[in-house]
Amino acid sequence: MENLKVIARIKTDFPTKFGIPRQSGLVDTVGKIVFEKEYADVSALKGLEDFSHLWLIWGFSEVDKPNWSPTVRPPRLGGNKRVGVFATRSPYRPNPIGLSSVKILEIKNGEIYVSGADLLDNTPIYDIKPYIPYTDCHTDAVGGFSDAVFGDNLKVEIPEEFKEILGEDYGKTVAVLEGDPRPHYQNDINRIYAFEFSKYHIEFKVMDDLLTVTKITKTGEKSV
Repeated sequence: MENLKVIARIKTDFPTKFGIPRQSGLVDTVGKIVFEKEYADVSALKGLEDFSHLWLIWGFSEVDKPNWSPTVRPPRLGGNKRVGVFATRSPYRPNPIGLSSVKILEIKNGEIYVSGADLLDNTPIYDIKPYIPYTDCHTDAVGGFSDAVFGDNLKVEIPEEFKEILGEDYGKTVAVLEGDPRPHYQNDINRIYAFEFSKYHIEFKVMDDLLTVTKITKTGEKSV
């Protein structure tokens, strides 16, 4: 089989893995799909404007383990219970390939703007396919262990001084924090967690179901 070709890369607000939403569609963060020169042909997108959502097939480009394991420890199960790798969406797979469903916001100048992406900035995209509701949506589907831990959003408290720094980015920042950026096996009330999001460095702590932001500084400008 011929090697997969990178057809595009996605620009997102997540320069590091920490803080990325656990699944696509959970947070309405914006991403921009930029095609590689060989595939930057607007005719390849003709008709896509009639669809509302896409499937993205992409690569776990930052996976640093050369070997796969038949069992993994999903963070959603606390990191201490093993299940089969094919019962999870772990990046540590025989082929490090991811699948995400995202909403199309706009197609402009041969680039696709989407919301709900759970991808690291500059992630390689191998293929794009339209989401087709009558076949892709299964209303009677069962989500296994993920059903038991869904919907555990945190309350977020951001001091006024940091709200001023965020400005118009306040809403999307709160949405990311509500989803609890921490790995599920970490619950140290004395720990200060830190991550990069958009053009900000953010630090916070968590006690019970309350996340309190302790520091926000600007780090630069984002192109998304």
